[in-house]
Amino acid sequence: MKKKQQHPGGGADPWPHGTPLGGAPPGLGSWKRRVPLLPFLRFSLRDYGFCMATLLVFCLGSLFYQLSGGPPRFLLDLRQYLGNSTYLDDHGPPPSKVLPFPSQVVYNRVGKCGSRTVVLLLRILSEKHGFNLVTSDIHNKTRLTKNEQMELIKNISTAEQPYLFTRHVHFLNFSRFGGDQPVYINIIRDPVNRFLSNYFFRRFGDWRGEQNHMIRTPSMRQEERYLDINECILENYPECSNPRLFYIIPYFCGQHPRCREPGEWALERAKLNVNENFLLVGILEELEDVLLLLERFLPHYFKGVLSIYKDPDQQEVCPPPGFKASRPHSQLQSPQRSWLAPG
Repeated sequence: MKKKQQHPGGGADPWPHGTPLGGAPPGLGSWKRRVPLLPFLRFSLRDYGFCMATLLVFCLGSLFYQLSGGPPRFLLDLRQYLGNSTYLDDHGPPPSKVLPFPSQVVYNRVGKCGSRTVVLLLRILSEKHGFNLVTSDIHNKTRLTKNEQMELIKNISTAEQPYLFTRHVHFLNFSRFGGDQPVYINIIRDPVNRFLSNYFFRRFGDWRGEQNHMIRTPSMRQEERYLDINECILENYPECSNPRLFYIIPYFCGQHPRCREPGEWALERAKLNVNENFLLVGILEELEDVLLLLERFLPHYFKGVLSIYKDPDQQEVCPPPGFKASRPHSQLQSPQRSWLAPG
């Protein structure tokens, strides 16, 4: 028969399955000397102070939690950094940025219809209201191939919202390529007035005073550059006998090849797109009314635009659109307007 194990002080071993954690309690003689306390249970004064400081921080954090109705922001950020799953499980997804509606706007501006003035206003407004103004360095490529359309739509769609994209480009159908269709805006003008503006712009540039007319028309002879517009019309010069009054329609018709062919099909397609995709198509001759409507319809983008436009201190930055050259006699405008007549 197996004998019970005796401890040095006599009697049965009180811990037959091993000494408890940390050694025997005091009063058990040599067990205290033979089995010392584990090292991590030995506390110095410095260790004790550290534990108390940690406890104090925890208590203050808990108090802050109770007073503010939630944990400190830096703790949430830390938990999100250390483990997104834990953060999402405890608090749900972080709140998304509240975007205005609409948050995607495209201004596919028509050339020589006051777009430079409007873009300058948009630069001021984007800094004031904090929306993302997306512009393009491409000014003269309005017709795009299918791949170019896809690439441009992809670049626009990935811009930070809310954004307003602006460029001289014919209407783009985002939904055709799987994108979210943005809200369109545009400004047009009397086609004859647009032709007159372009006539002088090609020769003398614009109000900026740059010599860009030399870049645009470097081969134009001096006598042609200074040709009076009345003479151009009377003498039936090609530039004045076929003034491209149809130029505006493709900006609303789109990228289909038939949109570039003057006719009923392109006009009807343009009208359909205006009804379905354009929030506003303004008239340059009524620009102040257009700006007022934009301010009402799109306040996140255009709030205060009319006061900025009318501010005398902004006239050098945003001069009123138009040109100062002489206009043709009214009776000489009838050949141009005949191009607008149906038939």
